[in-house]
Amino acid sequence: MTSLAFDHLSHDRGGHSWSQLHAAAIDRSFFTHTLDLECPSAPVDNPLKRLVDMVIAAALLALLSPLLLVVAIAVRLDGGPALFGHRRIGVSGDIFRCWKFRTMVCNANEVLARLLETDAEARAEWQRDFKLRHDPRVTRIGRFLRGTSLDELPQLFNVLLGHMSLVGPRPIVADEIGRYGAAFHDYARCRPGITGVWQVSGRNHVDYRERVRLDQDYARHWSLAHDCRILLKTPVAVLKKDGAY
Repeated sequence: MTSLAFDHLSHDRGGHSWSQLHAAAIDRSFFTHTLDLECPSAPVDNPLKRLVDMVIAAALLALLSPLLLVVAIAVRLDGGPALFGHRRIGVSGDIFRCWKFRTMVCNANEVLARLLETDAEARAEWQRDFKLRHDPRVTRIGRFLRGTSLDELPQLFNVLLGHMSLVGPRPIVADEIGRYGAAFHDYARCRPGITGVWQVSGRNHVDYRERVRLDQDYARHWSLAHDCRILLKTPVAVLKKDGAY
């Protein structure tokens, strides 16, 4: 489904988004309810997980506020706004703004469209991974921010707002829902995470099918202890820059 098609179908007469209806339809199936009998409670329903998210996010924002200010000024001086809010899919298929420090040129959509029209190899990579290893849209400071994951620090505000969790599936865009298939039901049981199993397992070195499997497995077998292990592994993964681009 193209983004234009999604925009056209994004709301029915009752104001529900297409992704919400998709999740609700799967949730009502006999097959899915049979699976849920074997699954722990959804991560989004656990109050302790939410409390941990809020406490740690607030503490990190207070501790890292000088760094956030420095990065914001550096990105702003590079031209364009410091922050970029991308439409992502959250709990129950709700759409939210996922905040990052801007790492791309301001006309990124036009640059991508021209590239995909003229470069068959880049087009195949985009269709396969929704990512480009050599992305011409990324600025010089943006490459540094992505390599160090500093671009994702504003997502701590998303955690406080309840859109995201510290640990969870990688936040996806609407065009990726179809590629998740029935696994989208498991994705929609979680708040997307700043970090997660994918991020500490090689990130972009992991192919898309395996990425979906990791998200599904997390949703079905999550625990607070598992979240703690992922959080402890995250600084090492960031320093190694494994699969970061």
